[in-house]
Amino acid sequence: MNQSLARGRFITFEGIDGAGKSSQIAAAVALLQQRGIVVEQSREPGGTALGERLRELLLHEAMDLETEAMLMFAARREHLAARIEPALAAGRWVVCDRFSDATYAYQVGGRGLSAAKFAALEQWVHPGLQPDLTILFDLPPAIAAARVASTGHAPDRFEREQGAFFERVRAAYLQRAQAAPARIRVIDAGQTPERIRAEVEALVGALCPR
Repeated sequence: MNQSLARGRFITFEGIDGAGKSSQIAAAVALLQQRGIVVEQSREPGGTALGERLRELLLHEAMDLETEAMLMFAARREHLAARIEPALAAGRWVVCDRFSDATYAYQVGGRGLSAAKFAALEQWVHPGLQPDLTILFDLPPAIAAARVASTGHAPDRFEREQGAFFERVRAAYLQRAQAAPARIRVIDAGQTPERIRAEVEALVGALCPR
């Protein structure tokens, strides 16, 4: 299949902080490139110059919950308009670290934002667009927290939340996955990196043209 003539695919990676997405995203991108697919790799919040500025505010400035949710979706709208939608239309594939599932998990599940308000924002910002594949790295929060602590970097305001917050985030992620099992595929992030990589490559490889 000529990728220039077909709409690209949209793949997202999700999970609580410390679940181990980063190295597996790199492996997925490498696999796609080996198969001759042009890939754009990005992240949320961020992905654009404006999005990265909003990311700094979101990660480090205290704010009202609804302000937080609207800024998340503002960064996402810019990301979609400037990068994701043009890339997909041109036949490129997009691999993104987090998307709207993260907002549902963190702001609805973790912080208690109204699910109806989240749904309204999602419908406004990207009606009809969901990832073709979302890989959710599931891990008990206590293990994830130990992994984050071992990195030695200064935690952002989300990473400083207590274990109960991440339990709610994890539960919301799994609830979202249960509601969309064909799109959101759950991987046990407590396995060895090699086993996780094999599962990721099988899921991503299944989307590739034969």
